[in-house]
Parts: sequence; C-alpha cells; structure tokens
Amino acid sequence: MDALTLLKDDHDKVKGLLDKLDKTTERAEVTRTEGLQALKQELTIHETIEEEILYPALKEFAKTRDIALEAYEEHHVVDTVLAELDQTPVDDEAWAAKLTVMKENLEHHIEEEEEEMFKQARQVMDEGELSELGDRMAARKEELQTVHSG
Repeated sequence: MDALTLLKDDHDKVKGLLDKLDKTTERAEVTRTEGLQALKQELTIHETIEEEILYPALKEFAKTRDIALEAYEEHHVVDTVLAELDQTPVDDEAWAAKLTVMKENLEHHIEEEEEEMFKQARQVMDEGELSELGDRMAARKEELQTVHSG
C-alpha cells in the first residue's frame, strides 16, 4: 500500500472522530469519554507510524527536511492539548474549548501534510519507495493496534 494513501485514510478517520466529538454537548458524557478514547488511540498509532517511519525518511531529503521537522513539533502541540483534554472532566465548559483548539491544530496539520508534505514526498520518492514505506507503516500499525486493544 502507498504510504500516503494509508495516512490519508487515517486522516479521514481522525477528522470523522473530531467532527463527532465536536457535535457533543456537556450532557453527552459517555459519548465524549468513549469518543476521546477512540481519538487518542487513533492519534497515538498514527503519530507513531509517522514519527518512526515517514518523517525519518523525509528528513533524508533536503526538500522535505523542514516540513518533517515541523510536523514533529505539531504532533507535540496536539499531544499537549490532548493530555490536557484527557485531564479535563467532559462536562466542564473548558472541555469543548480545548477540543476546538485541538481540532483546529489537527486540521491545520492534516491540511499541511496532504497539501504540501505529500506532494513533496512524491517529488523525492518514487512509487516503489512509497509502497515499501506503506507496507512498513501498515505492519507497524497492525502491531500497535494489537498492543492498544489488549
């Protein structure tokens, strides 16, 4: 599987989870709690495969080095807000505000990856390389899903 197609599918899943959470109210405690856990698991696995496999590959090329380094930092920002969100009671009025900030950061990050990083990756790597990265990422993702569901 092409690495960028795999990541785009993950991005679409994350956006769906974010939209679902964004529509909740303070009364939807179970929906918020379960939705946040699903989002956390998805993001943890997604970030791991990007940080272990894709970003190091992109750092090898001058053209994609800066965008890869920036992406690590964007993950850090999202992780920080996610950790705060996780510590905030779901019926707290600050919860929705934190979710909005995290959603905006994630949407920006996804857009930048899909619009800029993926285009640049296709310029520095051929289909075979992207396919090999995709296979490695899919295998790692499967491993991580086993760990996180157990």
